[in-house]
Amino acid sequence: MVKLKVNGTLHEFDGDPDIPLIWVLREDLKLTGTKFGCGIGTCGSCTVHVDGEPVRSCLLPVAGADGKSVTTIEGLSPDSSHPVQQAWIAENAPQCGYCQSGQIMSAAALLARNSAPSDADIDQAMSGNICRCGTYQRIRRAIHRAAAEIAAVKPEEV
Repeated sequence: MVKLKVNGTLHEFDGDPDIPLIWVLREDLKLTGTKFGCGIGTCGSCTVHVDGEPVRSCLLPVAGADGKSVTTIEGLSPDSSHPVQQAWIAENAPQCGYCQSGQIMSAAALLARNSAPSDADIDQAMSGNICRCGTYQRIRRAIHRAAAEIAAVKPEEV
């Protein structure tokens, strides 16, 4: 029995412990914001946070998340009010949108550990996320915008 906390709610999974986490999220928990892309961890569409770190959910067996906290795009904020999500909208970052939940999750993890990333920091953190529409410049602007928004929040509001 695998026990994991997904978006703050404890879940138990009694199936094959080797099944990739993405399928438990999408099929069992009906959290379809996490997208399946390549299945080999190179596109980043399936990025979620596991204990705060960005992880490719297509590569992680559900047993690898046992006892851990998983955050999906649905759990980033209940109403899309997270600064990264708001910056994505403001900068019109998505085009087709398929990769964007993975992009947003990678960006949120970056900003959680580096509140003022340089372009090089952004490029490094986002290098595992592929956008076939090529909106990389808008994504970078959105990350800088989100960093500025986060920095502008008074500490007592966080």
